[in-house]
Amino acid sequence: MKPIQLIAAIAFSMSGHVFAAAGHDHGHEHQSLHGGVVTEVKDMDYELVTKPEVIQLYLRDHGKPIDVANVSAKLTILVGTEKQEIELKPAGQWLEAKGSFKVNGGKAVALVSFKGKAPVSVRFMLK
Repeated sequence: MKPIQLIAAIAFSMSGHVFAAAGHDHGHEHQSLHGGVVTEVKDMDYELVTKPEVIQLYLRDHGKPIDVANVSAKLTILVGTEKQEIELKPAGQWLEAKGSFKVNGGKAVALVSFKGKAPVSVRFMLK
C-alpha cells in the first residue's frame, strides 16, 4: 500500500469513530424536563430554568435526579454588558435562588460544587 493510500485509509477509519462518538446514545435524553436550557458535562445533565423572579438548576445523572442536599452553585449571568452573580442553594430536588434577575438572552456559567469533589463548570446559552 502506498503511503498516501495508508494515510487515507487511516483517516477514513478514524472518521467512523468520530461520527459514532458524536451520535453515541448514553441511554438518556438531553431534553428539558422543566422548560429550561440543558447542558451535559461529564455524563450529567444540568438544566437551568431562568425566570425574572426565580432561577432553578436541576441535576440529572443518566436521566435520574441527583440528591442536591450537599450541592451548591454560583451562577454568573451575562446579559449585554450587565453581570449578575447568584448563589444557588438546595430547594427540594433542585438548586434555587429567588430575587429579581435579568435573564433574557445572554450567557450563564454555573460553578457547581459537590461536597468532597472538585467544582464543575457548566455553560449555558440563555433563551
